[in-house]
Order: sequence, then C-alpha cells, then structure tokens
Amino acid sequence: MGQETLKRFDRIVAILIQLQSKRIVKAQELADRFEVSLRTIYRDIRTLETSGVPIASEAGIGYSIMEGYRLPPIMFTREEAGSFVAAEKLMQQFTDKSLGAYHQSAMYKVKSILRGKEKDWITALESQVRIDPAQALFNEAIPDALEILFESIAEKKQVALKYHSLESEIPSERIIEPVGLFHENNFWYVLGYCQLRKDYRQFRTDRILKIQRTLTDFTLEHGGIDDYRNQSEEQQKTKIRILVDTPIARFMRGTRSQYGYVSEEVKKEGVEMTFMTSFVQEGFSRWYLMFADYATILEPESLKERIRELLKRSEARL
Repeated sequence: MGQETLKRFDRIVAILIQLQSKRIVKAQELADRFEVSLRTIYRDIRTLETSGVPIASEAGIGYSIMEGYRLPPIMFTREEAGSFVAAEKLMQQFTDKSLGAYHQSAMYKVKSILRGKEKDWITALESQVRIDPAQALFNEAIPDALEILFESIAEKKQVALKYHSLESEIPSERIIEPVGLFHENNFWYVLGYCQLRKDYRQFRTDRILKIQRTLTDFTLEHGGIDDYRNQSEEQQKTKIRILVDTPIARFMRGTRSQYGYVSEEVKKEGVEMTFMTSFVQEGFSRWYLMFADYATILEPESLKERIRELLKRSEARL
C-alpha cells in the first residue's frame, strides 16, 4: 500500500470521527483541518457513503450522519493518550469544581477503552504533572458557575448574577444573556448582554458572588463572541510606548503578550516597546509598576498620570 493511499485512509477515518463528533460539519471546515481541496473532501465523503456510512448532505449547510449510527470506540495512540493527562490537569485547575468532576468522570470512560500499554503510559505521567494557576479563577461559594453559564448559552436562557466589580464598593444585581466565555490574562470572563446597562459587558468569574438559572428566554439574537470582542477592543484600545533598559527587557518578554504587546525596537537608549491595550488604568499600569524603576513612559500622558496616582496612594500607606 503506497504512502498516499495510507494518508488518504487515515484522513477518511479522521473525517468519519469528526462527523460523529458534531451534528453538522461543513466541507470547508474539513478542508481547512486536513489542508486539502474541497474536491478532495467531496471524494472522501463519497468513499464513506459507498462503504455504507449513512451521510446526509445539504447544500450550504454541511454533512451529518444519520441519528443513531455509531462505530465502536476507536483506539487511541500513545501520544493521544498522553495528551489526556495535560487535559485532565488543566480541567482540574482551570474550571469550576462541577465541570472538573464531569471531566474526571469522562476520563474514566476514556481510560477504560485504552489498551494496556496506553494505560501504563498515562499512569506513569499522571503523578508527575502538576499545574498551579496564579490565582483563584472562581468564587468557591459557587462551584457550578461554568456549568450554569454553559447551560445558559446552549439553551438561550438568562441568568441572574450578584456581581462585585472592581470599581464599585458594593455588589450589584444583574440579569444577563451570556454570549460566550473566554480565558485571558489568567482569568475567566463571561461576555453577555446586560439587561441593566442595555449593552454588552464582560464579567470576571472570580468576582461573581452568586449565580442563578432563570426560565426567561433571551430577548435578543446574539452573534459569536469574537464579533463582540473584536468590536470592543477596536473601540477601546490605547496605544502605549515605553522605553525599557536593555538588560531588563528580556525579563518582560514572558508576560508582555498578556498586556497587548505589539512590537519592540532596539535603540541606543534601550528597547522601545509598543502596546495596544484596553486595560490602561488597571492591568497595564499595575504590571508596569513591576519594572517602573527601569522604564520610561513615552506615551500616553494618561498612563503617566495613573502611575503617579498609584505611587502616591502607595506612599500614603507606608
């Protein structure tokens, strides 16, 4: 059997697995994943149909497998089995307790169909991998926050929040229509339409003090989370330029991407870094203070004023 034949066989099997993983799969989605033409995907789909797989297709929609059709579990490779260890450790630390427990239950099912060698591979790794988040991502009093938000997004039901924002001294009651969730700068955020503000807002999950399901349907049709995030970032981003002493610049490279880093230019006086960020007043300014004695703010003036304010407040507490 030639190399190209083997590659096509592997691709067809992978296409079948992907078709079983979703209700609808678009041809372009398959072409992008396997880096082949749409014509190749059409040919592979016909091969599956010829072999007896009941695939339904609709122009402009995609492909789906007839409900109830399933193949027996497919064996995992050693490398795939090893990837489960990282996934399990991440789920334990970066999701709430409820979803973490569900994932643990799913992992037992996955492990149950592994061959002996793959089971040994996972066992050898599990006790040797540790992941510790930098800070708490969820309020421990609401261990099912992500579960409720996932359910709300899928079923298009509003949720009620008790939320304590950084700017407010007292918590507020909110009714929101969650659009999506994202993890950024070491925190989880939910982006949703806030009935109080009549606009889209994002809420940090560790500041949610209480969350409740409701039976109220969404009042609006919402687009994808990236649409709203891109609009928000384009409107609110501020350009920042700082000049950093050359020996210190390399120590900033590990974290600067979290604060909107764009580019750097080596100059005689040091390394000039450019950022575009929506978090000048809090995130960026507090990060900058870690290196403030080795850096100069070139622009904007508002950042200089914020740093002066923070330093005065700090001095007053000494």
